[in-house]
Amino acid sequence: MSIFSENIRYLRGKLGVSQQSVADSINITRGRYAKYEDSANSPSPEILISVSRYYKISIDLLLTIDLKRYSIDDILKLPDNRIVLPIKVGKTGENKIEIIPHKGKMGYLTGYNDPDYIERLQHMSLPFLRNGKYRAFPVEGDSMPPYNDGTHIIGKYLESKEDLKKGKSYMFVTRDGIVYKRFGKLDNSGTFVSSDNLFYEPYEIEWKDILEIWEFAGSVNTKELETPSNNFEEIKIMFKALQNEIKSLHCP
Repeated sequence: MSIFSENIRYLRGKLGVSQQSVADSINITRGRYAKYEDSANSPSPEILISVSRYYKISIDLLLTIDLKRYSIDDILKLPDNRIVLPIKVGKTGENKIEIIPHKGKMGYLTGYNDPDYIERLQHMSLPFLRNGKYRAFPVEGDSMPPYNDGTHIIGKYLESKEDLKKGKSYMFVTRDGIVYKRFGKLDNSGTFVSSDNLFYEPYEIEWKDILEIWEFAGSVNTKELETPSNNFEEIKIMFKALQNEIKSLHCP
């Protein structure tokens, strides 16, 4: 409970109130409250609720996040999967964009809600990306040309699935991996997405498997983009025809 103890001591100091004042507000003795700040005793669920309401900070935050490391104003509340998304800001006020590495991108699936993991990531800043939380994700494969291996898609955190826009592209962080796709439509069970490479069939991602959604805000390439062929549309049609032919071969 050391994080909890440090947090309530820090919050009380920020408010400039005494232990007696807090104790009176949550209907316990000052001595009992002091033991929580000293980490001598662990609070009951009822006390946790009272302390959370007094400081107007969620129990999840009080127990798991070192609040001294983040400005309360720079913590973005999230629905469903998590409680907070810390926003790192540089000395000049620009957002710090964390970079998810190509080789370690699967580690993001377990570390995405761990502030210590996020803190260890490399980051960059782009002065024209402000007013939101941004993160850079690696792209692999050929499903979303012209982006290919070596590209990082910069995404802006999407707070609600209701903000999805048809035809726009997004990074979907799911329990199975990270995919960059174009949004088609949604229903109660999930969202339908597609690739720009028509060789790949559209499919549905179920809501229960989605951890985060990041809207396309830019890209950073470490390899030169290939020049599209003049016959690009013809090639897409050819691949689609070939795909249908392959399907027909598997039909009884």
